[in-house]
Amino acid sequence: MTLDYAQVPLRPAATVMLLRDTPTDVEVFMMQRTTSAAFASGMYVFPGGRVDDIDGASELNDLCDGLTDAEASDLLRVPSGGLAYWVAAIRESFEEAGVLLARDHSGEFVKLDDPEVQQRFARARHAVHEGTLSLAEFCRSEELRLAVDTIRYVSHWITPVGERRRFDTRFFVAVAPLAQDPLHDDQETIDSLWVTPSEALRRAQRGELAMIPPTVANLQFLAPHRTTREAVAAARTIGVPTPILPKLRYDDDGRVVEIVFPDDPAYALLP
Repeated sequence: MTLDYAQVPLRPAATVMLLRDTPTDVEVFMMQRTTSAAFASGMYVFPGGRVDDIDGASELNDLCDGLTDAEASDLLRVPSGGLAYWVAAIRESFEEAGVLLARDHSGEFVKLDDPEVQQRFARARHAVHEGTLSLAEFCRSEELRLAVDTIRYVSHWITPVGERRRFDTRFFVAVAPLAQDPLHDDQETIDSLWVTPSEALRRAQRGELAMIPPTVANLQFLAPHRTTREAVAAARTIGVPTPILPKLRYDDDGRVVEIVFPDDPAYALLP
């Protein structure tokens, strides 16, 4: 049976750009997806993935600092369940990059500079990824609170109609905790690096780092800023991002020849 790509459902997803300061610039953490991935194979991306049902569980909402579901839903312009996107961004960052945006019982960001703590959290990271341990269970056992209040919503991208897989993705930005070192998981991702947004864009233009358009656009947002403080401040001014839904242009044989964006005059001429 032939799949009708026009009927492919949208899957909610969340992606977080983890930032750190250098003496002269800001860097963002990027990972390369495995070449066997069903979506964006081999591409360099930010930590992220699908919003799961568990991300919207009330037990997780109760562990979130500084943002309610009603407030998050208002920012996303959805009736309810908006906080699940922030939770998913934290969970995916933990699973894929080993960075947990959470505070301990002292109110400070989790520190993973102690070898024993590092190993314990590494085991939990894999258990959460495999589904044998829930993020809520882990947070309760470690007396952690999810730092959703430190994560800023910056853009909203929707996969074009016609793709085999479609995502309704919200992009966020957050400063990576100082005492945590990100590392790809060697499962869904096979390489990782810290890179300035400007250098990432240059390497993408040279064909050294393959990227999809939303990744490029978000790097362009980050590129003018030289510190994490500037980048986060810029994110705060965005308010509610306008959803970006590109369209696909086909040739007479039905092959995709171009991705057309809303600011292109040809966009309005496409179905």
